[in-house]
Amino acid sequence: MAPVKVFGPAMSTNVARVLVCLEEVGAEYEVVDIDFKAMEHKSPEHLVRNPFGQIPAFQDGDLLLFESRAIARYVLRKYKKNEVDLLREGDLKEAAMVDVWTEVDAHTYNPAISPIVYECLINPLMRGLPTNQTVVDESLEKLKKVLEVYEARLSKHDYLAGDFVSFADLNHFPYTFYFMATPHAALFDSYPHVKAWWERIMARPAVKKLAAQMVPKKP
Repeated sequence: MAPVKVFGPAMSTNVARVLVCLEEVGAEYEVVDIDFKAMEHKSPEHLVRNPFGQIPAFQDGDLLLFESRAIARYVLRKYKKNEVDLLREGDLKEAAMVDVWTEVDAHTYNPAISPIVYECLINPLMRGLPTNQTVVDESLEKLKKVLEVYEARLSKHDYLAGDFVSFADLNHFPYTFYFMATPHAALFDSYPHVKAWWERIMARPAVKKLAAQMVPKKP
């Protein structure tokens, strides 16, 4: 059986979300790089895969998918094993909690943390733009409020959806990993349960493997 294909660089947060799930389930895959400088993401060929001209795109035989969380769910369903059940769809309540915290990541955590990553890493290193400290400061205040909620949750459970690792936790990996390369990483020290949760995520073999491909240079 031919390996599935993931289009986009592993350093992309959205691509990394898909790759870490493929690693967790032990699936064979091929990463097909997309050259942004050459505008390959806007080429007619890539627009067939992702009509919005973004990454990642995903191919499994004649099936084409886009949107990283949808791709990741497909991967976790297709390659589900008894020992790797990250969606918990066999238990209605557990699956609901996975969905809740996946939504929290997408709509609350990610909007707070991603501007810090962009301003401290992506803009200065990849775009040659200065850091907008006002944006960073405002986002840090938002992130602190989010982490207070996470701290309370993780004081009761090892992971966000319960006492089991899930897709909800893995969703937090890409942006948090890059956040830890910014000058503001010490923020997590103020939230010991959150920090312990993050260390548990980073200790997973699949996460370690992806992290080695994503290491950014500090500004």
